[in-house]
This record gives sequence, C-alpha cells and structure tokens, in this order.
Amino acid sequence: MKARSKRLVLIGVIIVAFGAAVMLVLNAFQENLVFFHTPTEVKAREVAYDRQIRIGGLVEKGTFKREEETTTVTFNVTDGESSILVSYTGILPDLFREGQGIVAEGKLLTSGVFVASHVFAKHDETYMPPEAAEALKRAEEKAEATVQQATTKPTIVEKGE
Repeated sequence: MKARSKRLVLIGVIIVAFGAAVMLVLNAFQENLVFFHTPTEVKAREVAYDRQIRIGGLVEKGTFKREEETTTVTFNVTDGESSILVSYTGILPDLFREGQGIVAEGKLLTSGVFVASHVFAKHDETYMPPEAAEALKRAEEKAEATVQQATTKPTIVEKGE
C-alpha cells in the first residue's frame, strides 16, 4: 500500500472509532437521563411507564399513611390541579411532612401509582426545580381566579333603564 492509502485508512479508522465512542457516550447519557414531571402531566399520560422519572409538588394534607410494621408509606403529591398516589419504601427525609414540597424519583406503574425509589424534601422554594415552581404558581393563580369568580356577584340590568 502506498503512504497515501495508509493515511486514508488511518483517518477512516479514527473517524469510525470516534463515532462509536460518541454513540456509546450518548447512549449512556440517554439511559441515565431523568425527566421531571408534574402530577398533571402524569395524569395526562405524557409519561412512559418503563422510564425512571421525577415528580414534584406538595404532599397533600390528610393523605399520608404508613403501613404497620414496615417502612412503606403512601401519600398523594399535588401541583394544585391534579394529584398522584406515591408509594415509597424506606426512611423519609427529616423535613418530610404534609403540605411540604417534595421531589420523588421512581417509576410509574400501569395502575397509575408512582413507586418512588428516592424522596427528596425541600425546606423552601430556593431548591425547587423551575418546572415545579411554575406548576405550583399556575395552580395558585387558578385557585385565586376560581375564588374571585365565586365571590363576584352578577349585576342584573333591567330593560328600560
């Protein structure tokens, strides 16, 4: 083989090796990528059942239940519009309580129950993912608009006035 042919073969091998390395890195990144969703998005079935995801919102008051003699707990997470049942087996963070913001990582079952592998409690909005903060803000605005509509009295206008 001529020197020019050897160089072309070497360049081709380098390009193929680089392409294979990039594909392996992107594949590993895609498998470890965890998306954040709100309970409303989960209820709308915008989430795949077999993927690891994160959901976030507030622990709905009055929904926390602990199974006797186990570390399994269930509770609802809400964004103000929708709520989803979460099941978690393990020790909860110290800051976990009803009405508190949390992020749970796990998988959604076909039954609609979210089985969490990790639960993260937050002590203020500083550490809330932007998507969760936005979802809670929209829910609060919607609740305020509903209250304003309920308190507004319609005015009756008679003919001839």
